[in-house]
Order: sequence, then C-alpha cells, then structure tokens
Amino acid sequence: MKFNVGLLGGGSWGTTVASLAARNCPTTIWARNQDTVDEINSFHRNNKYLPGATLTSTLKASNSIEETARDADVIVMGVPAQHFRHVLKTARPHIRPWVPIISLSKGLEIGTKMRMTQIIEAEMPGHPAGVLTGPNLAKEIINGQAAASVIAMVDGTIAEALQQVFQTGLFRVYTNHDVIGCELGGALKNIVAIAAGMGDGASAGDNTRAMIITRGLAELTRLGVAMGGKPATFSGLTGMGDLVATCVSPKSRNRYVGFQLGQGRSLEEIIDEMSEVAEGVKSAKVVMELADEYNIQLPFATDVYKVLYEGNTVNDAFKGLIRHKVGSVAEPG
Repeated sequence: MKFNVGLLGGGSWGTTVASLAARNCPTTIWARNQDTVDEINSFHRNNKYLPGATLTSTLKASNSIEETARDADVIVMGVPAQHFRHVLKTARPHIRPWVPIISLSKGLEIGTKMRMTQIIEAEMPGHPAGVLTGPNLAKEIINGQAAASVIAMVDGTIAEALQQVFQTGLFRVYTNHDVIGCELGGALKNIVAIAAGMGDGASAGDNTRAMIITRGLAELTRLGVAMGGKPATFSGLTGMGDLVATCVSPKSRNRYVGFQLGQGRSLEEIIDEMSEVAEGVKSAKVVMELADEYNIQLPFATDVYKVLYEGNTVNDAFKGLIRHKVGSVAEPG
C-alpha cells in the first residue's frame, strides 16, 4: 500500500525526507516561501538549504498547508521545535482522523518542556505520534551517502508500515518502541555538540573532543533515563550515533555555533548569519529546567548554558569542568 505523504517544512532535513519519501509514495511538501515552492516544482531543487542537490522528480511542493495535509495518509512535521505547535494547530483542521503524525524535530518546547510527540498528543489526540531520528546529516543523505535512522512509535505495527515510506536503498530505517529515549537522545545531544564545537573552535584537541562526547553521553543518558527513556536506547543510533555525527561533522549546525563561540564570536552574531535553526541554543534553557526538576547534575550542559546566556567565556567553561568533582567511571553515568 502506498501512502499519500504530507510534509510540513521546507528546510534542509524536511526537504531531504520529502525527497526520500517521494521515491516510495506520492509526497507533497509545504514551504512558506513561494520561491522555494516554485523551485522544487520547476527544477527539483531547494538551493537555499540544499545547494546543488537534485530532488526526486515526483516530489510536489505547495505553500498551502490545507493542500498539503487534506489528502495525506501520514503527516511529517519538519519545522523547528519552537514553531512546531503553531504549525500543527494551523494544519489541524485539514488533517483527517487517525492519520499518524511523525516529527523530525530535535528540540524541546520552551515553557512547557515538552517533546514534540507530547505536543502531537496534546493537540491531536487520537493520532498516532512518532519521531524519525538518528545520525542524519541532510546534505550527505540528499547526495546519496549511506545512512541509518530510527522511526520510534508506541504502536509497532504502524511503525513498520511507515518504515517503508522513508527507507530507500542507502537510507536504512529501523523501528523502536522507546519514543521517549529516541526523542530525548536527538534533543539532548545538541547541547553536547555545542560543547564539542566550543572545544574545536578553541583548538582544545582530539582528547578534549573525546572527553566531551563520552561524558556528554553519560549526561544525556542520566537525564534521559530519569525522564523515562531506556538505557540501551542511548547507546544506539538515536543516542551515541546521533551524538557522534553532530559533535564531529562540520555540517552540524549545533557544532558550528559552538565552534564560532570558541573562536570568540558572540551568540547574536552567529545566529544572525545562520539560515537554519540550531536547536540546542533554545533547548539548553529547557535542559537546565529539566535538570532541576529531576535533580540531575549536568556539568557540560550547565557550562554551555552559562556561555550562551550568562556571559561566560569558553575559557570559563573549561575551568568549570576542571573544578567539577571527579567520580568513578565504573559508576553508571
């Protein structure tokens, strides 16, 4: 059975997923910008976000949410976390009952501290909610490089059906029931990636990067498990896999922010020049609130937050890590 897919969001990852889905199913992507819509429909390109890449020729684009959503058998949300609820509310009148809704976002909502699937469940009760996540750098995947992802849903039967929507020859899609763990892995690793970028920007070295990645994994696992995720999830594609890709790749937006901070630039200057959102910048605020709520110590995340919002320098962050009490690596986390 071929599903009609409606994807909301015309950024790099949303466009990439839409192009993948269009190989398997009739797919329409919604983008705000009419020029982007025209470029996709006429030239099979989205050069603003995926320069030089050719999209699947059958992919259709629209600047109408109603047109994109009304006939869809599955809705895919490819918008940033802080705009997720608004776009979903706008689409709600046009989405047919019981249609699954899949999030691509790797962020947490400021104010509510909610994951995107929680927002789906709150705004669209009765609709199966899921997340497609993993070590997925859009520019590599759209150019045909091999990658793997995970579709996480409580209902395994629906997840297996949707697996066939996204999977292609070089894009392998696994299923997982641990929605909480998969979703949190994607959101929390962004803060660690900012820390890794800060180290790289300050020329701290490979040893420092390895320390940040491994101890950062321990941090996000501690918080993720406290919030209901399964420990094993954080050692898989949506935890360690996504963390490594985001911390080491020059294509990572969150690492880029950290790298530029490590070079001495201001956050405002960095954000102003970026065309897409680095989710970790906003999520860092939510993570600090969650750490307090669950009484979890997150030294890396705390130091990143202080650099982003309290005027600390990257040098201050490294001094803070040195002062932090050292435990035993034999202990969990």
